[in-house]
Amino acid sequence: MSKTKPGVEPSPEATETLLTHLIELRDRILRMFIAILVMFLILFPFANPIYTWLAGPLMQHLPEGTSMIAIDVAAPFLIPFKLTLLLAVVLSIPYLLYQVWSFVAPGLYSHEKSMALPLVASSTMLFYLGMAFAYFVVFPLIFAFFTATAPEGVAVMTDISRYLSFVIMLFIAFGIAFEVPVATILLVSMGATTPAKLAQKRPYVIVGVFLVGMVLTPPDIISQTLLALPMWLLFEVGLILSRIMERKKAQRAATAGGPDADLDDDGPYDDGPDDDGPGGGGGSPRKGSSGYKRYSSKVANPSKGGSKGVAKGAAKGQAKASKGTSAAARTGYTPLTDDEMDAELDRLEEEQAELRRQREARQTGTATEDAAPESTDKPLPDADERDATGASEPDQDPPRDR
Repeated sequence: MSKTKPGVEPSPEATETLLTHLIELRDRILRMFIAILVMFLILFPFANPIYTWLAGPLMQHLPEGTSMIAIDVAAPFLIPFKLTLLLAVVLSIPYLLYQVWSFVAPGLYSHEKSMALPLVASSTMLFYLGMAFAYFVVFPLIFAFFTATAPEGVAVMTDISRYLSFVIMLFIAFGIAFEVPVATILLVSMGATTPAKLAQKRPYVIVGVFLVGMVLTPPDIISQTLLALPMWLLFEVGLILSRIMERKKAQRAATAGGPDADLDDDGPYDDGPDDDGPGGGGGSPRKGSSGYKRYSSKVANPSKGGSKGVAKGAAKGQAKASKGTSAAARTGYTPLTDDEMDAELDRLEEEQAELRRQREARQTGTATEDAAPESTDKPLPDADERDATGASEPDQDPPRDR
């Protein structure tokens, strides 16, 4: 059942914003499709030479007098066509990722933008590197092994469609396997783990990469090892890069005044995205610490806690606010000094004492001298006291309006 109240329609601004995003998404998907189509039209005249180049590692190890075969009737046309289309998609990946980035980037924070762009570029290059490693290193070894182990009297003649499916599976497997450094850096940057914990789990990682190689590659020890060893080495590379990243992050935090300046749990400043969108803050401090709230509640309700409560709350609020001194300097907010805070507390205590005396005088109808505490400075009589006594002391100033 829908939770939307009947008769409630979205505002015109929200509808216009949604339509704008949908139109932009449609335009970018259309550009991606056009880019793939243009690349395919460029490559299609060379479809047969491209397939011959792809089958080279196998053709070099086939026995003399044998060749690849086509079982299906339309396979000689459809298989090169399919290969050309897949190659067009692979070569268009940088432009496709650029279109995705252009659509997503306006909604990201500045630190997310600075981190996402290098990761996208590096992941694309690593995927290409994994495919090149599979073609130039893995294919010659595994095809030489497969053709050499054929029983006597068996002619090795591979179907072109099954060969294409086999090499595509290996391309994808090695391309994904070479993304291990990116995955390691992402896990560390999101706080899911640390470089020290990953280093402790190294034996499990080694076993895991061999299991992945066994699942993603054909059932032979050569291809499994050729996939597992690069994954392990790339894991070590990602571990080193994540340590460098954490060290630089710690140096930036130390230069900025320590992590407590901005990451205090209940400090008076919050740079989160809940204030004014990306970046947060909006240039003004938020007085959200617990000490400040208690201090404000004491000032607003003098009957709760009295002057001691005010002093205690102000002290705690000042202690909490001291943690955000560096953040306060960035936002232009200057906290009160000790002398200013003492003067403010004295003024508040005097006002509260006078309010109590006036309230007691109105309730009992007696003179305020009996209820006032002993002090050298005699408090000013209020209007009720002047009515009771008939006149006020001539040497005192008239009372202030409250």
